Amino acid sequence: MILNKETAQKTAELLLQINAIKLQPQNPFLWASGWNSPIYCDNRITLSYPQIRNFLREHLSNQIEELYGKPDVIAGVATGAIGIGMLVADYMNLPFIYVRPEAKKHGRKNQIEGKLEKNQTVVVVEDLISTGKSSLNAVAALREQNANVKGMFALFTYGFEQAADNFKKAGVTLHTLSDYEHLLEQAEKSQYINPEQIETLQDWRKDPANWNK
Repeated sequence: MILNKETAQKTAELLLQINAIKLQPQNPFLWASGWNSPIYCDNRITLSYPQIRNFLREHLSNQIEELYGKPDVIAGVATGAIGIGMLVADYMNLPFIYVRPEAKKHGRKNQIEGKLEKNQTVVVVEDLISTGKSSLNAVAALREQNANVKGMFALFTYGFEQAADNFKKAGVTLHTLSDYEHLLEQAEKSQYINPEQIETLQDWRKDPANWNK
């Protein structure tokens, strides 16, 4: 869910500007899942641009506080959201933790790194939502430790129906700074892509697993 259209458009503009998001309808990327995709997103690139990362942390922080007030803890999902999650926690002057995909096999065998006490309120920060499975795995780990997960904020989502279904089943509310619709709108406005390419990008989102096979 988008809270502010102007912020969504500006976020999309910035991600395109630094190639954190690349659109290649005529020369698709191959995702690790085996899907062919006309889009590739790596929001970790934003950390290398101080003005852009500051814009993102401020807007994420302000929207989190608008919805939830100040939670007890900010949690980042490893590894992509550790950086942006830490920036948000620092801006909000809150404790920060991060959640691994699974527990370590050595040492203290932690899945959650940092101090988390029972019944603390937590907002989870993500960089990107595709199907939502890895993000919701982090939520499950937090809930196993009796955390009160208020919701999740991400920089960007592809807006797959599968993700919406997964979040609904898990009982987790998702908000994002920007999304696929605002990205295409901004890409067309800036002439990053033409109308024919927009049609291709819209077709991909309808059935990404079988697109361009």
